[in-house]
Amino acid sequence: QVQLVESGGGLVQAGGSLRLSCAASGRTSSSYATGWFRQAPGKEREFVAAIRWIGGRTYYADPVKGRFTISRDNAKNTVYLQMNSLKPEDTAVYYCAANLHTTVVITASSYDYWGQGTQVTVSS
Repeated sequence: QVQLVESGGGLVQAGGSLRLSCAASGRTSSSYATGWFRQAPGKEREFVAAIRWIGGRTYYADPVKGRFTISRDNAKNTVYLQMNSLKPEDTAVYYCAANLHTTVVITASSYDYWGQGTQVTVSS
């Protein structure tokens, strides 16, 4: 079992920044990667970014490349998502998830455990 707790969401104006945190506990040593996904009202959950726990390779969805940065602190079992130059279309509930079993990191079905989500609202 892996438990994930997100924090750091909130309301921000367009152009602003937020940093999300995802604290993991449990069988974190078994994790292959941690990912961030988001879901806006009426839309499918979509991939945002992911990072491998070993090696630190990162992956980004095209809409966030150059604006978002994913990073990890292995000692704290925490993954961060720094979000800069936020746009109203970034408004969504953001979820972190743990992938224990596959090298595919951009699909939601690759992830075994999910956090409860944190709301990010960007006003225009």
